[in-house]
Amino acid sequence: MDWKTFQALLSGVNKYSTAFGRVWLSVVFVFRVMVYVVAAERVWGDEQKDFDCNTKQPGCANVCYDHFFPISHIRLWALQLIFVTCPSFMVVMHVAYRDDRERKHRAKHGEDTKLYNNTGKKHGGLWWTYLVSLFVKTGIEVSFLYILHRVYDSFYLPRLVKCEVEPCPNQVDCYIGHPTEKKVFTYFMVGASALCIILNICEIIYLIAKRIARIANKLKRRNRNTAVHHEDYSDDPFNNFNQPVSRLDMKEKPPYFKSSYRPSALKLEEKIRASAPNLIRSCI
Repeated sequence: MDWKTFQALLSGVNKYSTAFGRVWLSVVFVFRVMVYVVAAERVWGDEQKDFDCNTKQPGCANVCYDHFFPISHIRLWALQLIFVTCPSFMVVMHVAYRDDRERKHRAKHGEDTKLYNNTGKKHGGLWWTYLVSLFVKTGIEVSFLYILHRVYDSFYLPRLVKCEVEPCPNQVDCYIGHPTEKKVFTYFMVGASALCIILNICEIIYLIAKRIARIANKLKRRNRNTAVHHEDYSDDPFNNFNQPVSRLDMKEKPPYFKSSYRPSALKLEEKIRASAPNLIRSCI
């Protein structure tokens, strides 16, 4: 496996990652990839040759080794590193897709126009892509830890295992090569994987909390602008006809504002005729 190419690909992810994402990349490179390449491969390099059983029965040692080590630790960790880092390429591909759209948009509408303010900024679809990649990475980490624990019954490697699988003639004792070193590296890789899970969870919480805070700030700003606009409208003296008038204001107004009843001219004439009919006739 070409780890230099692998590192070059992952280094592009660092540009679009948060602080937690950069710490995660550092942990993956320093505590997992470097330890895997420098030390772990050498410790597990001759594991089948060092698996020794106290019998000369042909095929017994091979069958017992396959029974206790159906998947080699070193190959399982290599698969884990590949699968865990693959979701990060989703973000790089999404940014590359945005860059291509931006290039086509500028070629069509001019160099001064922009489709995105920043193609690498985590807004819109890129935010969802980044969040989904974190969930996928966390699920892969947990799955591989479960497989490792399920296959080997635990993370502990004993010095001696007893085998009763055919074609062994009876129960034989088999000894694992370099058990202490393998146990130390197993615990170290499991701890690094657990640390990566914690960092992924922290980054998920950080992204969701930041998104909620941004939405809350937008709502507050919108409500503040609406309130200011409403206050400016209510200060207009020509737009106060709908405002309610209190009783105190009604008392302070002149008496003619209290009643809106005004007798018509016809009713006034009828009252005059009823009270002084002779006066009207003489006038006529």
